[in-house]
This record gives sequence, C-alpha cells and structure tokens, in this order.
Amino acid sequence: MHPALNIAIKAARRAGQVINRASNDLEGLKVASKQPNDFVTEVDKAAEAAIIETLLEAYPNYAILAEESGLTPARGGNDGEYQWIIDPLDGTTNFIHGMPQYAVSIALARGKIIEQAVVFDPNRNELFTATKGGGAFLNERRIRVSRRTKLGEALIGTGFPYREFDKIDLYLSIFKELAQKTAGQRRPGAASLDLAYVACGRYDGFWEFGLAPWDMAAGALLISEAGGLVADLRGEANYLETGNVIAGTPKVFAPLLKLIEEQLPESVRG
Repeated sequence: MHPALNIAIKAARRAGQVINRASNDLEGLKVASKQPNDFVTEVDKAAEAAIIETLLEAYPNYAILAEESGLTPARGGNDGEYQWIIDPLDGTTNFIHGMPQYAVSIALARGKIIEQAVVFDPNRNELFTATKGGGAFLNERRIRVSRRTKLGEALIGTGFPYREFDKIDLYLSIFKELAQKTAGQRRPGAASLDLAYVACGRYDGFWEFGLAPWDMAAGALLISEAGGLVADLRGEANYLETGNVIAGTPKVFAPLLKLIEEQLPESVRG
C-alpha cells in the first residue's frame, strides 16, 4: 500500500470515530446553515480538524483543500504540487436527520491528477480505497464496475443540484427522460458514496450538477481504477473544475452521456 494512502486511511478512520460518537447524541448537535439546503455542524469541523492534523503530521508541506476550512496553501519546498482534497462529512443533511448515508472522503492530487483516494462509510465500516494504476478496493477486496451493458437495465445514482437552483428545470427534464429509459434512479444524498457505489457495481452510472471537488475527487479515482469512465458533460476530464459529472460502466457511460447531452442547452455544457 502506498504510504500516502495509508495515512489517508488513518485520517478517515479518525474522522469516522468523531462522527460515530456524535451520532449517538444528535439532539444536542449544533447546526448552522451555509446556504439553503447546505448545512454544517460542529461534527463536520471536528472531523475535518482530525483529518488535517493526521495528514499534516505525515506530510507537512502538502496543500489542503477542505470543505469547511477552504484552501491552505503548501508551506513550500518541492511538495507544493501535492494537494489533499477533503470532505470530512459528505451527507451532513442525512447525518443530522439520523439517516445512515454519509461518508468521509479524502483524495490526494498531484497537479490535476488524483493519485490516492479514500471513501469511508463509518456506519457500515466500508472502506473504499484506490491508488492510481493500482486498482480499487473495498475493505481490501478488489472491486470492479458492474458488467451491465444496457442503459435500459441500469440503476443510476444522482443528486439534486441544490447549489444551483437555476438548473432545477433542466435537472428534472433529464431525470424524467432517464426515468423512462433506465431500470431506476436513486438519490441517497452523499455523492462520494454514490461514486463509490458505481466503482463496486451497486450502481451502473451516476450524474449530477454543481458538485465541489471534494464531493468527486476520491470517488472519481475509485471508478476509473475499477474499470469505469468519468467525465464532465462534454465527455472530457474537467469535472473537478466544472462541478458537473457523469460516470458509469464502459457500456452504460456512452448512452447516458448522449441522453444527457441531448437535453442540455449550450450554456450549461462543460
């Protein structure tokens, strides 16, 4: 196992302990709203602090991009090209309602290339990991995307674009079209887990608008290392910049992308 991946796992498990302890007392949780439908709790902040402390102990010169604390530039030296991308609690809304669908997501990028990935579900004790060129794993078992080949038989994950309400009508038109041309769609509310589920074959595809890099970085590497495809709405690799992502098995990806592209105005594509 790559040393950086080992440290990321350690950090994710520390955050998971913080989250699990807090889940036993949701009534006493302090919740604030960052914007409509976007919440932050003291647990998000405590979990993020635990992650950052663990990562900096091992890699003090790496930059950090985290959901709650934002960007912390590299301290200098030759390590400045590396950046940790962190979501300490993906699925905060689920968490505060006691719905057990949330995860810790940690990725390590070198320049624009994601090299290490961890998505940890503390409820199920499921640890998804990947190293670029080394495959993807669930609790140390190698995983692959499903063998599904037809969009009509595919189960697709998605998420509402709560950060971009102006895209709701567009989203609903795509959702309606896919509802008629797939086996079903699911919206559990934690994008990092949705992407991990594509990697291990629980979903056959995924699409969403308006995500942040920390929502996608780790999950995208999991999918590519598990034999799947990930792209933006143009079929290119700029999803971390655009926030728009489509993913799937090799055979499901192409018709999924085509169907979505057909619904998009030019101003939205990217």
